[in-house]
Amino acid sequence: MSNPFIEASRRRRTQYALGRRLPLSQDETAALIQDAVRLAPSSFNSQSSRAVILFGAQSLRFWEIVKDALRAIVPAESFANTERKIDGFAAGAGTVLFYEDQDVVKGLQAQFPLYADNFPVWSEHASAIAQFSVWTALANAGIGASLQHYNPLADAAAAAEWSLPASWKLRAQMPFGSNEAPIGDKTFIDDAERFRVFG
Repeated sequence: MSNPFIEASRRRRTQYALGRRLPLSQDETAALIQDAVRLAPSSFNSQSSRAVILFGAQSLRFWEIVKDALRAIVPAESFANTERKIDGFAAGAGTVLFYEDQDVVKGLQAQFPLYADNFPVWSEHASAIAQFSVWTALANAGIGASLQHYNPLADAAAAAEWSLPASWKLRAQMPFGSNEAPIGDKTFIDDAERFRVFG
């Protein structure tokens, strides 16, 4: 049985070979990302997810920030490999920075103290769903992407660079662009290890 959502999910894969030739305009790409985040579910309909969408020189600037942060902690003799990896992310057309607004989380904790311990966890769930939604939407549009986690290394410098609210907590980064190489097949563990079906 064919299912459009499952077929779209099959296309969502990690692409490291990125280029700058998007099949959509910058405005269309930004609108696609915004729609994917806007439509992603969140606990209590908190809508705590935030996204910063960087194109061109702005995206390059983010990856320069990451390189600067890594240069301070990676041994000099190992940095060339690190720099090549970061340059691969910077080679794309843009980057999505995924944030969670901690003011929303704290507001829910105050409003529903019985669930206070859960709201930070549910915020992470919301972010993950937003990330998956954006990644799948990009893949469905023929745009390659990967998900990276250079937080908290880049947090303070990125917040200062783009004048972001102090309550926004960086959770992940998604470089995206044209697919410049084939994507290999995805492997799966055996279903018997993953699923139990009763009824």
